[in-house]
Amino acid sequence: MSKLRAGISPCMVLRDLIRDVFQTLWGHKLRTALTMFGIAWGVISIVLMVAAGEGLRVGQAKVSQNFGRDLMIIFAGRTSLQAGGTRAGRQIEYLDSDLPVLQSDSPDCEFVIPELETSRARIHSNYNAGAQTITGSYPPFQEIRSITVADGRFYDWGDIKETRRVAFLGTEVKKQLFGGRNPIGENIYLNDIPYKVIGVMKTKDQDSSYDGFDINKIYVPYTAMHTDFPNKPPWTLHGVDQLLVTPKSVEQHEACKGEVRAALGRLHNFDPHDKEAAAIWDTIEEAQAFKTMTDGMKYFLGAVGLTTLFLGGLSVMNVMLVAVRERTREIGVRKAVGAQSRNIMMQFFLETMIVVFVSGGLGMAISFGFCALFNLLPMPQFFAGLLPTWQSGLLSVGLLGLVAVLAAMYPARQAASIDPIEALRYEAGG
Repeated sequence: MSKLRAGISPCMVLRDLIRDVFQTLWGHKLRTALTMFGIAWGVISIVLMVAAGEGLRVGQAKVSQNFGRDLMIIFAGRTSLQAGGTRAGRQIEYLDSDLPVLQSDSPDCEFVIPELETSRARIHSNYNAGAQTITGSYPPFQEIRSITVADGRFYDWGDIKETRRVAFLGTEVKKQLFGGRNPIGENIYLNDIPYKVIGVMKTKDQDSSYDGFDINKIYVPYTAMHTDFPNKPPWTLHGVDQLLVTPKSVEQHEACKGEVRAALGRLHNFDPHDKEAAAIWDTIEEAQAFKTMTDGMKYFLGAVGLTTLFLGGLSVMNVMLVAVRERTREIGVRKAVGAQSRNIMMQFFLETMIVVFVSGGLGMAISFGFCALFNLLPMPQFFAGLLPTWQSGLLSVGLLGLVAVLAAMYPARQAASIDPIEALRYEAGG
């Protein structure tokens, strides 16, 4: 146990006080190490738990974005409510002629485009055959379904206008039909109708789909799709399988959804509130619900780390109170020869602050280092890794400072308030 100085002269420099503090801490290495471990573990808990929650949120958001950008898919169904004198249970079919009306009557929607598809076509190239889904739509399909071009191009409005028989291939379709060959400029045959390959998509992760993963599809212009693969009875030749709708902004998504429902209800004489007649898969609502869940998880994990940090602070306080008791007689000698209470208080306060901030700094370094090493590993599809944020770092530093002050004030005041006469009578262990 180090000896406290009899007093601190006015010219005593800060380094002398710090030297005394470190001598005291070094004299009680085990106690200091255990105390620092509690604080470091609290900081590590906060950073890692918040980082895990953030990694889950970012990973899921990335995969969801790969499926579609702020997308609502509207499927035609059967009415479940009577409307306009018509019976319930009537089959609804969306038509090509609906599209300009839907777009004009839905000012909060950015895109309202059709999608038509088939999985019954015979498909082959000059090298191999396959069984894939053929999808026809408008050029904005590429943007709203997050399709990235790896080679060539996606079909454009010129292809739509001229009803060109061109095809854009998913990555797995390219492998199946062409292997390692370059398919650009080659023909594929859809029910023996030649389609010229104009592009190949970049592979992507996808968490869900209503008709198969995008990498397993062939994309053709909507007009060519209608010409060569029209809907079969009971549908008309101008039928649409489903509508793809995106709002102009996330804030306008509910208004956009309501406008499309209302327009479809007017066009097909059903109640706009009839969800069976126009079933909507709303990926925006799903993303918001998942964000709420991951945010709650992140806050819960952060609260667990916060509790651990404050428990570590209580441990520091208890250890410093023990130190005050052990050094009571020395504190009495020091005060008896003229040391001021603020000098004694400053030393104990500084000891606690050093313990807390050194251990907190170690905890931050360990946690961020662990995150960096962990993120070198391959990650599962829905997890982006341990992502410590600047918010979690600031939170840890702020809470660490609060814990340090709270843990230091009480022991320091206890030491400064010791009566020198009673302290000189004190016997260790008595």
